[in-house]
Amino acid sequence: MSSVSIQTDDFDVSAELAALRAQDGRVGAVCCFVGTVRDRSDGDAVASMELEHYPGMTEKSIEAMVAEARRRFDLFGVRVIHRVGLLAPLDQIVLVAVTAAHRGESFQACEFLMDYLKTQAPFWKKEDTPQGVRWVDARVSDDAALARWGIAAAPMAG
Repeated sequence: MSSVSIQTDDFDVSAELAALRAQDGRVGAVCCFVGTVRDRSDGDAVASMELEHYPGMTEKSIEAMVAEARRRFDLFGVRVIHRVGLLAPLDQIVLVAVTAAHRGESFQACEFLMDYLKTQAPFWKKEDTPQGVRWVDARVSDDAALARWGIAAAPMAG
């Protein structure tokens, strides 16, 4: 089972994990990552963050990432939720959750998907700071994280 959602609404991590592993006796490991909005970025206060995307294109891009994760790792289920719209500090932005037979595969797959999402998913982020609104560029550290999987980052917003 794989599922990708782009949405404005918040998500319930417990409900998502329960649905991902529901009645699958093969599952020995569930790994998830939840990203949240920080109240600071590059030393500046952040009042809010707004995320934009191209509907349809974004889902296809993430589905391709999930297919690559499935090719690399022995996974039973994958769930990716990414929020868009206006978000405040402490709001959840992203959920990446995977199930596998063993923890090693699940940890690696979750980290791989998050590294891929940070650099390759077509999202555009802007932060509202005391200095004004600014677009957020991908970080060199995100590109380096992706490179360790043998993937060169394509130029995208981060």
